[in-house]
Amino acid sequence: QAQLVESGGGTVQAGGSLRLSCAVSRSSFSIYAMGWYRQAPGKQRESVAVITTGGTTTYADSVKGRFTISRDNVKNTVYLQMNSLKPEDTAVYYCNTAGIVPIYNWGQGTQVTVSS
Repeated sequence: QAQLVESGGGTVQAGGSLRLSCAVSRSSFSIYAMGWYRQAPGKQRESVAVITTGGTTTYADSVKGRFTISRDNVKNTVYLQMNSLKPEDTAVYYCNTAGIVPIYNWGQGTQVTVSS
């Protein structure tokens, strides 16, 4: 079973930026569409961005125009560039395969806190 290690979170002021990384310990990473998810306190985990194997990206309406997902199939890593952060972006961010039932076990996530 692959391991997912998310990093890059932190505390920033509204309007700031962060870049998250997710390292996947499995070479089969390149055959899957990958996604970034987030879970805020008291809320369900939600998908925020997806990137296909071919590089096509889709975003939740709440982050469109502010977040950018990318991947490096050589490094088995997926990234999330987050700009113009808002307090409502505060959550624990996770990566996993895209789709209704993610394939890998969830990692520990990385905390993003945006202060107003």
